Amino acid sequence: MTRYLVIGLMMVAGATPAVAQKRGGDDLARMIDAGMARVMPKVVAWRRDIHQHPELGNSEVRTAKLVENHLRALGLEVRTGVAKTGVIGVLRGGKPGPVVALRADMDALPVTELVDLPFKSTVRTTYNGMEVGVMHACGHDNHVAILMGVAEVLAGMKAEIPGTVKFLFQPAEEGPPAGEEGGAPLMVKEGALENPRPAAVFGLHVWPGPLGSLSVRPGGMMAAPDGLTIVVRGRQTHGAQPWGGVDPIVVAAQIVLGLQTITSRQIDLTTAPAVVTVGMIQGGNRGNIIPDSVVMIGTIRTFDETMRSAIHDKVKKTAEHIAAAAGATARVSIPEGGLLTYNDPGLTERMLPTLKRTAGAGGVQTINPVTGSEDFPSFTQDIPGLYYFLGVLPAGADPATAPRNHSPYFFADEAALPVGVRSMANLAIDFLKSAPSDKTADR
Repeated sequence: MTRYLVIGLMMVAGATPAVAQKRGGDDLARMIDAGMARVMPKVVAWRRDIHQHPELGNSEVRTAKLVENHLRALGLEVRTGVAKTGVIGVLRGGKPGPVVALRADMDALPVTELVDLPFKSTVRTTYNGMEVGVMHACGHDNHVAILMGVAEVLAGMKAEIPGTVKFLFQPAEEGPPAGEEGGAPLMVKEGALENPRPAAVFGLHVWPGPLGSLSVRPGGMMAAPDGLTIVVRGRQTHGAQPWGGVDPIVVAAQIVLGLQTITSRQIDLTTAPAVVTVGMIQGGNRGNIIPDSVVMIGTIRTFDETMRSAIHDKVKKTAEHIAAAAGATARVSIPEGGLLTYNDPGLTERMLPTLKRTAGAGGVQTINPVTGSEDFPSFTQDIPGLYYFLGVLPAGADPATAPRNHSPYFFADEAALPVGVRSMANLAIDFLKSAPSDKTADR
């Protein structure tokens, strides 16, 4: 582990020479590299500080203050308290041009960290009535530090920027506490995309890909997520006399198996991927009592709206009919879920050369759809967006066995941080340079 940290500190000393040479006479790209050489030690320090002091969604008070103080010190226009703890910074360049937005999420997860780091989190708090450990198990500490670094780099070249850069530091991407609003939907609701309104939005996420690589795809990038709750009601009886009642546990087991045939036998997976998962079953309190009811909780992931509707219908019918056949009932609830993370194809094609340049030779991968989900698409319902992954897997690690995001063992190699800063800063500048000026952008 120490070896990876040393490698990370060596890499943040400056820009990759081969990349700088490929940029040739691009003065703004060279200015970004010069700014990075100065800011990267700070980025590493910020990341470690945020990692050691993680905060759950809607509670990112310390993190938000760190961001606010930094943006104000840079001379940006700053708005705080957006969606409870969100922070927005606006950097108006010295030349006319459009507006572009860059987003980073700030929240951690209720996970107890098991990685042996000098800046390991030991934070504990209460979440939904339970005492939990808190960890940046999804890597949002990296996102915040990267965007803080991008803000400093671009602020240092403000006079040369042809337009405006808007920095969105978002709370509660992992979801707000029960009973609360939060995240990107609430930021948008509270005007995060107005005054000024961006012409495009960019976001990145660390993941266990090859170190320093950038992964992207046009169109559907990450799945639309839907929640799933099924309440099976039978009739309670003695465990030694099951014929005296209706066993909801057996019915629930049959429903779990039945649901698996929806994606494997009832829909055309050549159209788009789909997943139906039951992740939690609760029922009963003694081994010799067949309970009255069982609660099943799961998730549905889809990439196609027609398929999404069909799966919802099939889940409902499968659960209800299996329950009815056993003399039980099943009440299915599929609450309104999130949105498909969709990369605008035109924007993706336009910015792909920037990603390739900033990642270096062979550093950009076009990937298959990812069945994880994000709330980033709340920012891109009416604005083109591009979302991509930054690989943080330590060199030599096996991708097949490396801990994934949300694992207590998730580890992000700091050697990838320079690519994160370089890619985000160059995306912003290249977009502003190539986009026609929108006179309505500052409305």
